[in-house]
Parts: sequence; structure tokens; C-alpha cells
Amino acid sequence: MRLTVEIRHAFDRKTVDVRFETSVGLTALLGPSGSGKTTTLNVIAGLFRPDHGIVTLDGATLTDTRRGILVPPHERHVGYVFQESRLFPHLNVRQNLAFGRWFNRRRSSGVGVDEVVALLALEPLLHRSPSRLSGGETRRVALGRALLSAPRLLLLDEPLGSVDVRHRQDILPYLDRLISELRLPMIYVTHDRAEVEGRASRLIEIQAGPQAGAGQAGAGFA
Repeated sequence: MRLTVEIRHAFDRKTVDVRFETSVGLTALLGPSGSGKTTTLNVIAGLFRPDHGIVTLDGATLTDTRRGILVPPHERHVGYVFQESRLFPHLNVRQNLAFGRWFNRRRSSGVGVDEVVALLALEPLLHRSPSRLSGGETRRVALGRALLSAPRLLLLDEPLGSVDVRHRQDILPYLDRLISELRLPMIYVTHDRAEVEGRASRLIEIQAGPQAGAGQAGAGFA
């Protein structure tokens, strides 16, 4: 499974220019706030159309702005864990997980509910509402819901950003387990190098530059 990404987009005061190739395992996108990390994930997911973009996954073209190709997000089979948990507050954990499974209703592949529950140790949480979860538990449920959509690719946008330092240490072992047990490309956005050192097989630095001419965004290849 190989992912190729090429993005150029000019905002009001900066230009984002990102190019990389990656495959199974964790690829970290590092950079300061506003450098274009989340924009990169949104282009990969099909949520944002850049000025210029090419995204291919396992040989299939998902985005090609020159050729007018923009596969809808729901047809990309991409799991996305956003900075906010986006769990449904009126559903308990089991029901939130079932919503992820709903997106896999026409596919036989992917991990099952029991496997995800075991992988992320969610059994004690299944009957709780999101309001009764800690920050770390919320992130684990969001991960589980994304995995149950049977993604070919997993996007993680600062998954520990809303979790305090103590609870971050509770989540990292689950991240390590995902990396070792799931044969998926994973793109992990962070501004904290310590989160991904020793975990990521590829590190890509992104730095946005001014819109005009000199100093375009840094592009990384791993």
C-alpha cells in the first residue's frame, strides 16, 4: 500500500508546498501551527481542493486537480481522527463505534468490533456516554470508530493535542499497538517531535513560506 501526495496551495499570507511518498507504518508530519499540516490531511481525505494536488493510494488516483479528479471523501475509505473527538454526545460508546462500522457495511475487509474493543481496551467504556469519558478515553473511542470504517489509510490530526501530559502516557501504548498490529499507512500530525520519535518510520518537516516567490513551504521526502 503506497501513498503519494503532492500539494501546492496559496492562502492569503502563505504558500503550502508538500510532496512525499509513504507506505505501511507511521509517517509523522511535523511543523508549527499554520504550516499546512491539517490542510495536507484534508486534501488527502478529499475535504479540501487545493490549487494543485495529486493524491494516489495503492495506484488509484484520489485527487488530480489538473485532470479534474476529486474522489468524494466517502469513497476514499480513509479513517480520520480529527483534533476534536467529534463523538455523538447522545450515543454511548458502543453506539459511536457502531456508527464507524456503518461505513463498512458494504465491505468484508477490516477489523471487527471485538478486535477493536480488545485492541484499544474499550470494554469497560461501552455503555458510557461521551460526557463521562476522560480525554484519553475519548481519543481511544475516536480511534476505534475510525478503524471500524475499514480504512485503507488512517489520518491522525494531533490526536494527543487535547489530552493532558499524564493521560498522554496512557494513550501512547495503544498507538504503539496500532502501529505494530495493523498493516495500514498512518499519517500523524503533530508539532511535538517527542510524540513520534521512535514510533514513526518517516518524519516529514513542513514549514509554510510567504505567498510571493522566495521562501515557499518546506517539502519533505522520507
